[in-house]
Amino acid sequence: MPVFERIAEQVETIGLPLFAVTLTALPRVNTPVLLMLHWHGFRPDPDAPRAAGEPAPAHPVPTSALQLNDEWPALARLDQDMLEAAWRLGAWELDREERRACNTIGATQREALECLQAFGADPPAHVEPAAVVAEAPDRPRMLRLAERIGYVRWQFRPVRGGVWRATAEDDTLAPDGGRAPPCPVAPRAAGGARSARVRYRLGSIGRILLP
Repeated sequence: MPVFERIAEQVETIGLPLFAVTLTALPRVNTPVLLMLHWHGFRPDPDAPRAAGEPAPAHPVPTSALQLNDEWPALARLDQDMLEAAWRLGAWELDREERRACNTIGATQREALECLQAFGADPPAHVEPAAVVAEAPDRPRMLRLAERIGYVRWQFRPVRGGVWRATAEDDTLAPDGGRAPPCPVAPRAAGGARSARVRYRLGSIGRILLP
C-alpha cells in the first residue's frame, strides 16, 4: 500500500507542514483504509462575511481524509506500510491502537467520540465549519462497521515535511528530517484484544543533551 507516496504527494500539493498522520482500518482484511493528514496552517476564507476593507478571516486548514483501496492480507501489512512511512518521514515513534466497538454494552461516551474522530466524523451537535475534507466515499459505512466491530488506528508525527523539524532531537535523521529506507523495525503481531496499544520506537539519541 503506497502510504508514503500518498503522503508525499499531498504535502507537495497542499504546500503546508504536517502536524500528524493517522491511518484507520477495520479489523477485516482487504477492506478500505482511511489515511488522514492533519495540517498545521491557516488560509483566508474569501467567502466569509466581513466589513469593507477588512482582510478575509483565516481558518485552520482542514484535515485531508483519503481512502486507500489496496489489498492487505493481514494487519502486519498495514503495520509494515506505516512503519516505512513513519521511518522515512523521520517520526520518533509510531503508535498502533486496537480499539473495541463503541456500540456495545459498557462503552463510554469518550469511546464513541474517539471512534468518530478516528474516521474524521463530527459529533452530532457539531456546528462549526467542516474540519475534514474527505476523498473517501466509503467512510460513512466504515464508521458504522467500526461502531459494531471495532477498529485499528496508527498515528505518528512526521519531521520531514512536518512542524517538528525545528525541535527534533534525533541522531538518526538526515538533514531534511527524513531517513533512508528500509525501516529496520519489524511489525509486531496484533493481539486481537478489545483494547491494546503498541508503540514502535524509531528514533534514538546517542549523545548527552545539555539544558
